[in-house]
This record gives sequence, structure tokens and C-alpha cells, in this order.
Amino acid sequence: MFESNVQDATITVVMDHGPVNAINDDWIDALHHLLDRHETDPQLRVLRFRSRLRVFSAGAEIDFLVERLSTSAGIEAMLGTLRKMQAAYDRIERSPLVSIAEINGAALGGGFELALACDLRIAAEGAPVGLPEARLALLPGAGGSQRLTKLCGPAVARRLILGAETVEGAEALHLGLVHWICPAPELAARSDAIVRRLEALPKHTLEANKRCILAAQERDANGSELELEMTRRLYEHPESLRRLHAFLARRSK
Repeated sequence: MFESNVQDATITVVMDHGPVNAINDDWIDALHHLLDRHETDPQLRVLRFRSRLRVFSAGAEIDFLVERLSTSAGIEAMLGTLRKMQAAYDRIERSPLVSIAEINGAALGGGFELALACDLRIAAEGAPVGLPEARLALLPGAGGSQRLTKLCGPAVARRLILGAETVEGAEALHLGLVHWICPAPELAARSDAIVRRLEALPKHTLEANKRCILAAQERDANGSELELEMTRRLYEHPESLRRLHAFLARRSK
């Protein structure tokens, strides 16, 4: 389901669960296991998700879903699966690693919820993204309704979720669903360039900034105090002083 490889300060997770990277219990368990193994590695800074298939991920496995929903016990089991899925995506969002979704093809439902849990999203111009669960008389229950509303505001969330709408290219960029778009042949190179830029930054600095951004996103009343706490930690870290001295040395030349 996943192939992971570590290069420099990045772990790249390649999804390969044919035909459409559909999500089920085994997929979620494998994702948790992968995070258990790599999330606390002090050498890693970046977590990148990409797909070996023509789609990024089409969401939940429908056969699996239909089978579960046919009984009351199955419905309770499916809610348990959703809780595990929410927990996995929460881990990615709160991870000290900066995460990036490299969206080469359709990212729909739970697949786009994975992308929304990532810090950054880059998409091929023709890759459709969205949360169209309402077409199946369902809702995006793995954090999608919450993250999309926080990310793009209630107006965009209502348009896309209530309208079961998918968008791509310039429209996805305009709505704030992705940070960058590019022609499909350029996607890997553009993603690599972003990853290299992130790898050049200190891990503790990225983690401190992520915590402050998340506090603002969650409207934490103590966000300003967290900024001061994180700033103190950075002031006290020798890497900060080293970089400041290096900057001054370059400026004086």
C-alpha cells in the first residue's frame, strides 16, 4: 500500500494501492505504522506523499463501505475506522515534520482529506480535487468538513461540500485548495524544489512555526503567548545565532 524511502531530510511516502489508492482499515493501519517508525526521527524534516498510480487517491473503498453499512454492527465498525482515519490525519497535521501532498491525479473524498491534513499541496493542472461525498448521501467525515472550512472559509466549504463539486487547475489555486499548480510533466521537479527548500531550514524552527500557525488556525486565545514561548526557544538555540552571524557576514561583504 505504501512504499517509503528516506533521502537526505525527507521521507517520501509513495501510495500504491491499485487501482485508485482506495482507503480501508489496512491502509489506515499502515499509515499509522509508518508515522510510528519515522515521525520522531531527528534527521527528518519533511514528509511527502505522492502516488505511483494515475490518481492521488479516490477516497474510501466503496465495496468495503457498502458491506459495512448493511448492518448496525458494521456501521459502528465504520465509525471506528473513521476515528482511526481522523487520528492519522491529525497526526500529520500536528507532526513536527512539514508535510506536502504531491497531487498528480484525482484527490477525492478521503484522498483529498489526506492532502488537506498536509501543510502544503502542489497539484498537476488537470488533477481534480474535492469532497464530493454528498453525491453518495454522505459527508467528508475524516476531518474534511472541518479543515476545508478553516482553510478556505465557510463560503467555499459550502460551495464544494454541499454542491459535491470538484475543481482543478487555476480554480483550485484560486480557491486556496492548493498552494501551487504546474503542468503534470513538471510536477515531480517542482515538488523536489519545494522539498529542498524546506530541508535547508532547521527542524526545530519548522516545528515552532507550525505550532504557532496551528494555534492561530484553532483560534487559541493563548496563541500570542505561544509565539513568545517558541521565540524564546529559538533565541536560545545556537543555530539561530549561527544563522544570524552568517547573515551579517554576507551583508557586510
